[in-house]
Amino acid sequence: MKLLLTLLTAFLMTSVLAADLYDLKMKKTDGETLSFSELKGKTVLFVNVATRCGYTGQLDDLEKLYQKYKGKDFLIVGIPSNDFGGQTPEGNKEVAKFCRLKYGVSFPLTAKTPVKGDGKPELIKLLLQGQEDIGWNFEKFLVDKNGKVVQRFKSHVEPMASELTKKIESVL
Repeated sequence: MKLLLTLLTAFLMTSVLAADLYDLKMKKTDGETLSFSELKGKTVLFVNVATRCGYTGQLDDLEKLYQKYKGKDFLIVGIPSNDFGGQTPEGNKEVAKFCRLKYGVSFPLTAKTPVKGDGKPELIKLLLQGQEDIGWNFEKFLVDKNGKVVQRFKSHVEPMASELTKKIESVL
């Protein structure tokens, strides 16, 4: 009985997550709105990004990853944050310019937002699903085509690492 209740709870949480994810919206760095309803049917990698972090070079490989899989309904959404050591002090337009000019980023970037603590948006709460807060810049959350979080990858996992690419391929 306890196992059945646990499975039912997990199923309901997954269903709620999918419904809630697609109801959310966030501003992009250009001030336009990114409606997550546009993500239905896509595999999405959400990444909290920074402009002055030791991991900032991952933006180059994130763009390569995006280019590799975007034809298979894959999208990356970058979420700039200044939560870790003040490593993204720029405003939204400057963040976008930096990412696009220095690393060729063409995937969407949300407006700068907190990703830890009480001020984090609903998207981050949904991605965390009650887990510990994001620990540093460039944590990655892979979400399948149904809006379910499949796996969380810590900052040190490079975008082109086989553990990440294999997981992406398994859910495309």
